[in-house]
Amino acid sequence: MDPEDLSSMPGYEGHIEYLGDKESEGTLRITDLRLSDSAGYRFRLITSGDKFAGSPVSLTVTDVVLEMVPTSVSESESVTLTCRTKCTLDPIAAFIWYKNGQPIPNSNTYSLVYSLFSVSSEDTGRYSCAVEGHEDLPSAEETLTVRYGPRNTSVSVSPSGEIVEGSSVTLTCSSDANPPADKYTWYKKNIASPKASGQSYSITNISSEDRVEYYCEASNSKGTETSIPVHINVMSVFPWVPVMGVGAVLTAGALLVIIYCTLKRRSTGGSDATTDTQSVHHDPNSDPYTGLNMRTMSPDYDTLANVRDSPSDTSPQRDTKPP
Repeated sequence: MDPEDLSSMPGYEGHIEYLGDKESEGTLRITDLRLSDSAGYRFRLITSGDKFAGSPVSLTVTDVVLEMVPTSVSESESVTLTCRTKCTLDPIAAFIWYKNGQPIPNSNTYSLVYSLFSVSSEDTGRYSCAVEGHEDLPSAEETLTVRYGPRNTSVSVSPSGEIVEGSSVTLTCSSDANPPADKYTWYKKNIASPKASGQSYSITNISSEDRVEYYCEASNSKGTETSIPVHINVMSVFPWVPVMGVGAVLTAGALLVIIYCTLKRRSTGGSDATTDTQSVHHDPNSDPYTGLNMRTMSPDYDTLANVRDSPSDTSPQRDTKPP
């Protein structure tokens, strides 16, 4: 049976590569080795007068395979990993175990079996193995799936903070579960009957009666968990509040006007009083009574003044009126 020319065989495009000048030397590179590449290989020289074939060389391709049983478990169950290879191994060869591409600490073992006991959600990931000394040839990865019930169940409120009476609010329930939670139930605190179902719960035209605590219950095939209650803070707004607001503004405006007018009146009244006071102080030079000088009206004025001013004169005053 004549050897087959790999360059003409289907499925080898991009899988083999000829190196060298193909005259004085030649090199064949096979990339991405497969089990089907196990065979005998030899080169053949073709000249103008004859053909010459070299001695065949045998290539055996082996692989490392990871077997995982089972690949999907519930928490607290166990998983067995087995690393298999067709290579002839040293009796004391060790195996290296990987999770998500990183070596598992303290996992090197001389046994081709590695067990995970009482798994948890943290054991979920991609696993592979390799033979020590051939870490560059690890097995293909197998994915372990761990099923568990809802955990870290919580409620978020949108919008957050105070909710104005008459507006709307939406509550959303979230949880970590595998498989994902497929049932959500909403409750008011201290009320046994459920209020609604679904991952989100909306309250429209909210009122003061809704100012209570709410919580949700998340469930899947593995279990159920209840969230911590959250309080809805509803701010009451009465119909007369806007009227009072307008009245307060008008009252404040009127008060300002009254204060201004009062201050203005006081200021104007003070200047008028000053003017009136000044008007009653007549100029002595212009007073029509200036001519009635008491000293010039009677020659006896000084005498009368002296008599009245003298304390020693106790005799009755005579009538000086001429007869």
